[in-house]
Amino acid sequence: MSRRTKKPLAKRGPGGDRPKAGTKAGARPAKAGSAKPGAFKAGPVRGNRGEDGRPVSARPVRKRPAGERPALDRPDSERFEARRSGARPRPEAIAPEPEKAKPDAPLPTKVETVTVTADENGMRVDRFLEARFPGLSFSHIQRIVRKGELRVNGKRADSKDRLEEGQSVRIPPLKLDAPKLPGHLSEAEQKTLAQLKEMTLFEDADVLVLNKPAGLAVQGGSGTTRHIDQMLEVLRDAKGQKPRLVHRIDKETAGCLLVAKTRFAATALTGSFRHRSARKIYWALVAGVPKPKQGRISTYLAKDESEEDSIMRVAKHGDDGASHAVTYYAVVETSGQKLAWVSLKPVTGRTHQLRAHMAHIGHAIVGDPKYFNIENWQLPGGLQNRLHLLARRIVIPHPRGGVIDVSAPLPAHMLQSWNLLGLEHDRFDPIEHAPEE
Repeated sequence: MSRRTKKPLAKRGPGGDRPKAGTKAGARPAKAGSAKPGAFKAGPVRGNRGEDGRPVSARPVRKRPAGERPALDRPDSERFEARRSGARPRPEAIAPEPEKAKPDAPLPTKVETVTVTADENGMRVDRFLEARFPGLSFSHIQRIVRKGELRVNGKRADSKDRLEEGQSVRIPPLKLDAPKLPGHLSEAEQKTLAQLKEMTLFEDADVLVLNKPAGLAVQGGSGTTRHIDQMLEVLRDAKGQKPRLVHRIDKETAGCLLVAKTRFAATALTGSFRHRSARKIYWALVAGVPKPKQGRISTYLAKDESEEDSIMRVAKHGDDGASHAVTYYAVVETSGQKLAWVSLKPVTGRTHQLRAHMAHIGHAIVGDPKYFNIENWQLPGGLQNRLHLLARRIVIPHPRGGVIDVSAPLPAHMLQSWNLLGLEHDRFDPIEHAPEE
């Protein structure tokens, strides 16, 4: 069962869709009491790079006074008052404190049994092994888990299972991959390193945000030989620690991908996703114009698997494997009644959630090979038949304080479509202040 309810947008300022020249972005005047906390409010999407892919200058760091909470942790009323007064604390250039070196546990040469500590409570099995034994390769971890050599309280475990404090973990003998020093990279590895640097939108001592190209997988799978997780091998440090993926996006989806460079950051960022304090915003081009033009999609989704493919279907509450999924959407601009540029804000993070939800309300994402099944619909001339979905922006508390706020530019095939349709990619994004739940 699904429900779409209209969420009215706040009134735009007298300047129209965009601020007048010389007006500070996001500092539009508003009458006291003219908006409610949690209501949609038009606001600009800020990026770290322009649409030509070149970086823009960093914004100055604002030091938060003692006792002041980060913006994402404040009650709605405080956050609204801060927006209304024009104060927008967004410290993006973080100066993290260096992480104190921790002695690594020696690799077991025989079967060992260890106990999950309070600090490890809630960690995934694979992350637990990476944290305990830096330098273990992804393939080695998957192999010992798949063979059942690693057991939790005497039972087989999956790499995605989460551990609880006090559990006993049986660990087989392990083999550590030798760390690769920067000066000893092969020609192919140096090329991979250059590609990662080219993708980088934001980086500091703890966090890396990549602009993942469409068509490049995040992790390995059947028939996948090149993926982001494999490319991160070239970034192992002198201790053998490899940056860790914090979340995933579909292979054909372009845009922001968050990576943790340290164990400390991995734990903090994963916790932010688990507690839904991370905000993700996507852009898509869809068939037709959704009505109402802004709303909420709420369904249950379950996976249907076959020998050839797997797909998410809208299910009923209580169905086997069904999970609740919530998405907010808002139409940003239209091209007649044929196409619409929509901004999407997933509250939950289910597989193919945005693609399945837009198809469910009859406005599938253009170029989607799995969910676009509108009969007698033809792609307008000049548009590429590729998935038009971008992980546009990610906003998440930085592990050492402040907020990471990074935006990705339109990929080449979407920018071409925007230009052909006359869509203005610098328009206000009304989804920015949609409710958080």
